[in-house]
Amino acid sequence: MKIRGDLKKKTTTSHMLHKLITVILLPMSIVIAILIGILGWYSIQYRTILHNVTAASEFNQDFKNDIDLKMFYYVSDSAYSEGKPVDEVESARELADQLLKQTQEKASIDAIESVRDLCITLEERMDEIDDASSYDEGMVQLENNIYILTELIQTFMYDYLYHESVHLSQLQAELTRELQYLIIATIVSVILLVIAIGVYTSHTTEKITNPLTKLTNRVKDIQKGDFEQRIPVEAQEIEVQTLSDGFEEMVGQLNSLIQENKKAERRKRHAELELLQAQINPHFLYNTLDTIIWLIEADKKEDSIQMVSALSDFFRFCLSRGKDIITLEEEEKHVLSYLAIQKVRYQDRMDYEVIIPKDLYDYSIPKLTLQPLVENSIYHGIKLQREKGSIRVEAVDLGDKIELSVRDNGAGMTEERLAEMRTAIENGEKTGFGLRTVHERMQLLFGEEYGLTIASTEGVGTTVIAVIPKIRNSEKGIINV
Repeated sequence: MKIRGDLKKKTTTSHMLHKLITVILLPMSIVIAILIGILGWYSIQYRTILHNVTAASEFNQDFKNDIDLKMFYYVSDSAYSEGKPVDEVESARELADQLLKQTQEKASIDAIESVRDLCITLEERMDEIDDASSYDEGMVQLENNIYILTELIQTFMYDYLYHESVHLSQLQAELTRELQYLIIATIVSVILLVIAIGVYTSHTTEKITNPLTKLTNRVKDIQKGDFEQRIPVEAQEIEVQTLSDGFEEMVGQLNSLIQENKKAERRKRHAELELLQAQINPHFLYNTLDTIIWLIEADKKEDSIQMVSALSDFFRFCLSRGKDIITLEEEEKHVLSYLAIQKVRYQDRMDYEVIIPKDLYDYSIPKLTLQPLVENSIYHGIKLQREKGSIRVEAVDLGDKIELSVRDNGAGMTEERLAEMRTAIENGEKTGFGLRTVHERMQLLFGEEYGLTIASTEGVGTTVIAVIPKIRNSEKGIINV
């Protein structure tokens, strides 16, 4: 299948959609990236300040009272003394160093630097208390140094908290202002983007929908029965052009298949008509009626009645109320009525046996499949020998198929004659008409893999095998009848 037009001037629908997506996503991605960046930066700043304020508040809550109380017990040599609170002061200094690294505001930096320096001084004054010569001197140092230093540390920490709280409030106000600007910019960008997308989409849609509208009108023409192949619709998109080209090619193939199907249907109906005409053979009818007359003249009333009944059944099953597909049970009755008639005619020269399992009765089979095979065994096998012959009709379940076989111990065929029969069946020649018609009809109904196979040995007998798909009578609609 060839694509019409200059391929370099065409584009794929996928490429057009990618361009459309790019037009939509690129500006949106930029806006979203800016928004995420601003929100991320402010979020980091906000979390950092909030963490610093929280840590400073926890420190400042009990620092002075704890240090003052522990130093009082230490100086007074109280039994409750746990030693100098050196670790607490060192932790306070480390906290000040940490806050100093994370603080950006100048006023806050000054306050926290003062806290750090006062912590260092506090550690030195705590060491000097050990050099006090008396309790009174220790208490004086406690009052003049320790208590004052802890008060200053707490005061500067309050200053730090105040400045950071102000910074936090300013940061929040700045974030609100930036978001307002960003929202306005986003709304403007979206409006411009919608206008651009609308223009581009309208242009793109028109290029796609116009050829599709023409294809839709073409489908409507086909629905009305127009199966003539036409020139494909011209389209800029490779997919639409390929669809149009393939569509017209498919229409051409469909038209060819319809014509072939009509020819096959005519061949099938012709074969069925020929087969039905062959069953209403004047010679067979004359011979059967002569046999009935002979039975009546011989005063064999019961035999003549059975003969007339078998003949009636035979022709009734031939017609089958106009059905082309019947059940295996109905085909068995048809064969039995035919064999009953021939048994009366040939009397002691022929025996027969029909073995069809009852669990296969409900499966479908083309009408007049077995009877022509049995007729072939009688006239080309049993009739040509002097000894008593036998015919065995059997059905075997093969899973998804049913094998039907007709075996006789008649005259059989030479290898040359067998080859001629097989060639005649495959090529549709007139030799072996009944077998040829059955074979052709089976292939028309089920496919080339089905049909008849023949095996024969001169002086031993002949076996004809027909394999049909295993289809229940309720599913016969799937057969190409």
